[in-house]
Amino acid sequence: MRRGAVSGVVVAGLSGLLAFGAQAPAGAWAGPEADVSYHGRVALADAQLRVWLVPENEGPSEVPNATVRVRLSVDLADRQELAAGCARAGLREVVCETGPMPLHGRGRHIGMVLGLRERAPEVVVRVDTWWNGGATDRNLANNEHVVLALDTGDAYAF
Repeated sequence: MRRGAVSGVVVAGLSGLLAFGAQAPAGAWAGPEADVSYHGRVALADAQLRVWLVPENEGPSEVPNATVRVRLSVDLADRQELAAGCARAGLREVVCETGPMPLHGRGRHIGMVLGLRERAPEVVVRVDTWWNGGATDRNLANNEHVVLALDTGDAYAF
């Protein structure tokens, strides 16, 4: 990962613990409430996975920034040219900042072409929130997606 390549992805404090699945202590501040969702599509062809997604917020509060995570069922190639605001977070995952999401508004459109280590007949793509800017999101059903992309070049929507 390049130093300084991503702003807004560093997590610290209580919200950072929550991003990794830890439970908040009883009575802990959970921040404003928001409903973050992701919509987009993925396409797999010749060891390249194209990912396009748009983060949205239905409120009731704005979200100054959040981080979406894209995890794959196969390893990424060693070298990746990632969009600004995105960083590799492991052998099979990439994280990207969403930018500000106003109430009933969208964050920045995120597009990536991810190279795979080897050609695969199919890839399972998981999209979820890695960090939510400290907001509470009671509806996780619309920001956790699992998509099966076949090596056909066809786009699969979520």
